[in-house]
Amino acid sequence: MKKMLGKYGLLFALIILAVLLHPFLPGKSSNICRISAQYLKEVLSILPPVLILLGLLDTWVPRKIVEKMLGKGSGVKGAGIAVLTGTAAAGPLYVAFPVAASLLNKGASIFNTAVFLCSWSAIKIPMVMFEAKFLGWQFTGLRLLLTVPGAILTGFIMEKALAPKKAR
Repeated sequence: MKKMLGKYGLLFALIILAVLLHPFLPGKSSNICRISAQYLKEVLSILPPVLILLGLLDTWVPRKIVEKMLGKGSGVKGAGIAVLTGTAAAGPLYVAFPVAASLLNKGASIFNTAVFLCSWSAIKIPMVMFEAKFLGWQFTGLRLLLTVPGAILTGFIMEKALAPKKAR
């Protein structure tokens, strides 16, 4: 029971908050429930196919390939692959997290996984096209020139902060 509360505590707290809010602000409480149900429906429609694809990735792509392309010794090539795959990926950001977990389990470095997540969230090809159309190529180019190094810096920080400490 304690483990379940720890894992789903925020969800339970939000449900209790919506119930307690209902007598005072019924419109807000109804909106919370309606929006939450819509979001849950969206997630449940997208996540199963993603999990199936991850299962196929896990089965079909050998660990050695992921380690070679995105592992510790992959260098600049690995960062480039992480940026390109994150940029070309389709779907909302919450889909990226199971993909990132799968990459880590297959031997990708923390650095390349963080770069992949940053790229997925900030440098999607369709988003760049819309941005350029509405804000201009000059703005888009400058943002990309700042975003890519930011993703790489984030990867370095994540690698240093989360890498297992070496025994002395």
